[in-house]
Amino acid sequence: MSQRFDIGLDPGVPPDVQEALKGVIEQAQAQFLVTPIVHPRYRRLNNPQSLTQPRRAEPLTRSDLLLHSGQWGQQILGKMSPWLQLDSPHENVRKRGEAAFKQEVQFASHLALHAMLLPAPAECCMNYAHCVGQSLATYPALQLWIRVVLGPPAVPAAADEPAGSTPASPTPSDSWACWNRLRSLCEANPALGAVLELGPDLPESDEEVERWCGEPLRAVILPTSSFLTNKKGYPTLSRRHQVVLAKLLTMNPKIIVSGRSDAHAEGLGAHVLYLRHFLSKKPAPTMQERFESPYYDYLQAPLQPLQDNLESQTYETFEKDPVKYREYERAIMLALQDRHSGASGGGAGGGASGSGDAALPVVMVVGAGRGPLVAAALAASQSAGVPIKVYAVEKNDNAVVTLQNRCLTEPLWAEHVTVVPGDMRDAFREAPVLADILVSELLGSWGDNELSPECLDGAQRYLRPGGISIPCDYTSYLAPLSSAKLWNEVKAFKDLSHFETFYVVKIHNGFQMAPSQPTFYFAHPSPESRPDNSRYTTLRFDVPVGATLHGFAGFFHSTLYRDVCISTDPATLSDGMFSWFPLYLPLRHPVLVPDGGTVEVHCWRHASSNKVWYEWALVQPQMSPIHNVNGRSYHIGL
Repeated sequence: MSQRFDIGLDPGVPPDVQEALKGVIEQAQAQFLVTPIVHPRYRRLNNPQSLTQPRRAEPLTRSDLLLHSGQWGQQILGKMSPWLQLDSPHENVRKRGEAAFKQEVQFASHLALHAMLLPAPAECCMNYAHCVGQSLATYPALQLWIRVVLGPPAVPAAADEPAGSTPASPTPSDSWACWNRLRSLCEANPALGAVLELGPDLPESDEEVERWCGEPLRAVILPTSSFLTNKKGYPTLSRRHQVVLAKLLTMNPKIIVSGRSDAHAEGLGAHVLYLRHFLSKKPAPTMQERFESPYYDYLQAPLQPLQDNLESQTYETFEKDPVKYREYERAIMLALQDRHSGASGGGAGGGASGSGDAALPVVMVVGAGRGPLVAAALAASQSAGVPIKVYAVEKNDNAVVTLQNRCLTEPLWAEHVTVVPGDMRDAFREAPVLADILVSELLGSWGDNELSPECLDGAQRYLRPGGISIPCDYTSYLAPLSSAKLWNEVKAFKDLSHFETFYVVKIHNGFQMAPSQPTFYFAHPSPESRPDNSRYTTLRFDVPVGATLHGFAGFFHSTLYRDVCISTDPATLSDGMFSWFPLYLPLRHPVLVPDGGTVEVHCWRHASSNKVWYEWALVQPQMSPIHNVNGRSYHIGL
């Protein structure tokens, strides 16, 4: 079943709001009407502060009695008068605009409108932003949506343009900069949203479009002038418009058709019909999308399975992953085949075990949980035709109960599996037998943030010399991220510590500003008996299309064995795998990165006797403090 999108119509200035709304809902089959709060031709006093000019006798606008409160709140999007010049150099013009702005916002709040659509800001928008900021503080329940035009790069002004001519509205190429300036002046207020108008001509660069995926996109406007007409005389969109619209719809905005095809709002019904047809072709959500969608942009604290015992429901969720355990099974099968044939395996730690042909290969699963990796090892044994002995090591007493029950109820487990309760680092005083293959799934969202290096360093003494570790290596990755949504979620906590904590989150409302880069690398088994797991690195990113930097997205890529890999990095993503969401590392303050700019970040991984923590600092384009010094806000307990 396709996702539902709300469609609204903006037919201009309807002479009768009741009839217009009826036409929108009944004839056009849309969901809401966009209409001016006050008629655009109704100008206010030249000097609203004057005590000598009499108040007008006629009402400011139509009565609130025309519709009931539910209609005003759910089916009407108010629109600000377009003539306001809030940054005019002429005091009377500016003050008249300020007074009109306040009147209209006040009346929109009186009607309990959900939101109000404001004109596009000009390059100089200081006073505009001042008025917006005051209104957001005065009427916190009312959202203010800013119209922004998306179009191709601007054409430079002609050399013979008359001096002193009136400045035009911002060109499409600098419209994002105007929006960002306004948003920054209003402290990225979460009630401030962007409404993107797709003009007849669109930018060719995909990055220009994707940049808006990191913004609070509330609606997309499709003017009738942006539609083409097909051979049968019906409206349609160009291929480029379809591609751009499909990309923006992933942010779940409302859709607004603006313009007039005849004298009534229902005349836009053909455009709504086309959009419904376009939306019906959107593929149904995949199983992965259905699983992930409730977690979109939802901040979660990273798991600490070494320090805390996971609950049954958490195990159950991860065990549903259709990709991870399939790849683990394939890696174990290849390792068993290589051992059985005496071949040398690829990757760190690969190779024959040297345990002798007569002995059964020993597979030791450390951090077995409820046993999905044990089941993968048994399935790999059958696929490879190589019988094995499995040791399942698990510290969570509750999960041990599950493992022991599986040994009682499942014949393969009863024959091949021995359950060993205890922390993998010291589960055995003396291991009864050394493992040929050591299997673990201690990877966190950043590869090493669930302390896989420390745990496997302690467990590798149970591995036979020349034995195989699965995974054999993993690398964390980092990428600059623009996401006003995530930054505002962290800001809502109103303290420093949350800006020095990183989060597991399915990033949806975000724009990755540059390809990710490798950060920290670990390989197993380590040639050192007591390896140093601290790390320090510097990353520099070239950003082709500028945006506001709100932090960094973290991913990982892991080699299980030979060419079998799992990855959350977008460049090498394991399609369909959902066991790990990316990490979000916030910055205390957003930083504007210009087109063609450079982002430089320094990252540290520190390890002590009882904890591991990370620190990070931005150097370019602007210096930030070092975040999370000495793990003061967030650390992972050993």
